[in-house]
Amino acid sequence: MTASVTFSLVTGIVWACGDSPDEPPVTSAASAPHPGPPAAPVTRAASAPHPGPPAARVTRAARTPRPGRPAAAARAPGPPAAPVKLAIPSLVIEAPVIGLRLDRQGRLNTPPMSRPHEVGWYRGGSVPGAAGTAVIVGHRDTRTGPAIFLNLNALHSGDLVNISRADHRTAVFSVDSVKTYKRKDFPNSKVYGNTGRPELRLLTCGGTFNKKTGYGANVVAFAHLKDIRKT
Repeated sequence: MTASVTFSLVTGIVWACGDSPDEPPVTSAASAPHPGPPAAPVTRAASAPHPGPPAARVTRAARTPRPGRPAAAARAPGPPAAPVKLAIPSLVIEAPVIGLRLDRQGRLNTPPMSRPHEVGWYRGGSVPGAAGTAVIVGHRDTRTGPAIFLNLNALHSGDLVNISRADHRTAVFSVDSVKTYKRKDFPNSKVYGNTGRPELRLLTCGGTFNKKTGYGANVVAFAHLKDIRKT
């Protein structure tokens, strides 16, 4: 199917439907099992923004459980407002953030196929920096090259993730860990559960790629709120 790309939440499982499974994508991820050019080394600099690959269709993503609703915990400092930009200095990433909602069939639209350098925030969950666990998703690669979260698994503990919000504040998160989970082993409560503090999850597809079923796993970056700054 080529008309749209969606995360299906009908049965509590999130998965993206992209191109025909008979046409595997070109990936720049060095760990991917199918042929393709190696990924460029990750530059751990805090300056130049991610250039964004050319417009192209995205690949199938692996299944992940449904994001949870906002937790009823104490609010972090500052009024919550929608995120507008994500920046990860260590990966040289800057990306606009768009809001994603469920449709009538229980599906969550991903960022447009033609703009794989964007990320999407699940509006039904927590606002980044507010109580609960905020969820942001992005594509790993496209049919013609890398997408915004190609090197998500290269994050290290202590790396910062900055989420600029519409209230002119920036929620600064510190990465705790990055994990890769196979579909059957995905820990729903660990990824989306309430921890008692404002947290962030960054998700993309990962693991091995099968041209019939897509990626076999998901990469999840776990981070907690470190600060909220006025901008």
